[in-house]
Amino acid sequence: MSAHGYDEGHTVAGWAGTAVAAVGASVAGLGVVGWTPGIWIGTGVMVAAALLTWVLHLAGWGKGPGPRPQSHWAMGARDHTAREGHAECLGCRMAGRRPASSAVRPG
Repeated sequence: MSAHGYDEGHTVAGWAGTAVAAVGASVAGLGVVGWTPGIWIGTGVMVAAALLTWVLHLAGWGKGPGPRPQSHWAMGARDHTAREGHAECLGCRMAGRRPASSAVRPG
């Protein structure tokens, strides 16, 4: 439970992606200062971080756009609605998950 009254969005997907991206940026930094393969390896690790974050989001370890209910603010809270997709979520749309509420309406 949080001591403040708002959702900071800390999720397993967010923290895991950030940690892997930080390693990738560090390796790419080594490439900038002289270890040439580091640029390419670091870039590959950062791409892997983006994919890891996306996969964890789709598995329910991330969050959709906007605030979550307070009961889901804990770090290890899993989002069981991710399987249907989040409204307004680019990651869910890229995976082909469109919730019924975001269906195109004629008109």
